[in-house]
Amino acid sequence: MLKPIAELLRQSQAELQDITDSEGAERFRIKWLGKKGLVRLHFKSIVEAPENERKALGARLNELYSLLESALEKYSSRTVAAKKNEPGIDCTLPGFPFPRGSLHPLMTVRNRIRDIFTGMGFTVAYGPDIESDYYNFEALNFQPDHPARDMQDTFHIAEKILLRTHTSPVQIRVMKSQKPPIRAIMPGRVYRNEEISARSYCMFHQVEGLFIDENVSFADLKGTLFAFARTFFDDKTRLKIRPSFFPFTEPSVEIDVECFLCKGAGCSICKQGGWLEILGAGMIHPNVLRSGGIDSEKYTGFAFGIGIERIALLKYGIDDIRLFFENDVRFLRQFS
Repeated sequence: MLKPIAELLRQSQAELQDITDSEGAERFRIKWLGKKGLVRLHFKSIVEAPENERKALGARLNELYSLLESALEKYSSRTVAAKKNEPGIDCTLPGFPFPRGSLHPLMTVRNRIRDIFTGMGFTVAYGPDIESDYYNFEALNFQPDHPARDMQDTFHIAEKILLRTHTSPVQIRVMKSQKPPIRAIMPGRVYRNEEISARSYCMFHQVEGLFIDENVSFADLKGTLFAFARTFFDDKTRLKIRPSFFPFTEPSVEIDVECFLCKGAGCSICKQGGWLEILGAGMIHPNVLRSGGIDSEKYTGFAFGIGIERIALLKYGIDDIRLFFENDVRFLRQFS
């Protein structure tokens, strides 16, 4: 029985030399000194030995157990000492920089539009996202059977209550609360029941503007909006003005800029036309002036609406409007 114990001693000594870390030391302890370890199994086998050998066998096993336990303790002491000699944290070293946030590109564009118009003397007005049918449609000269009032175009919350489809309702609120001359812009979110695609989204942002005074003409409208477009983009930006229709303006126009991708040659973004609409505008309809409590015989004015997403697409050369709403950090980090 003494020969197997000698073999155990030789094997355990060899495995002790192979220990390189605390995990290896723990595995050694479990294998040799644990409750089901090899040494304890040999203790249980003492009853199978001849009676005259049991005492010597138990002494040898106790000696082996103590030897291995002492070896493990020495290993642990060396590990602790080595860790104490390792260099600690140098508090004088510069720390790792935390990532800095930045404005969302839509907010950056909105602020730029705001700054341009406030530099022209416009004030800023805000209104609620949830509007009544009166402010969103009726006061803006939308007929009762206008298709924009249908469920497939507008998000209705209740009868005569809806999510505003444009920021034009704020124009009526401003006219009711101020006397001419009025010069104001109205930024905000708007909602339309549209299919989500690279060109459209069910929620987007607008900046609408209003200028009312005596003898305001279409020339004032054109000069103001062309000055804005060339300030926002650059003096080389090609612009085009064309007739359009809006219930709340007469006459109505839309202003286009040359497509940023194809440079007028035609592509999928501009629907092969070479131009992209950036805003709609027109002279305020007399019915709208009267709805706002303005004397349409004495005062005239113009209004305009700018889609912030469309402007941002052009400004940054982005080809998919959905990127603005997905909050992908890889996309947003480009604007930090």
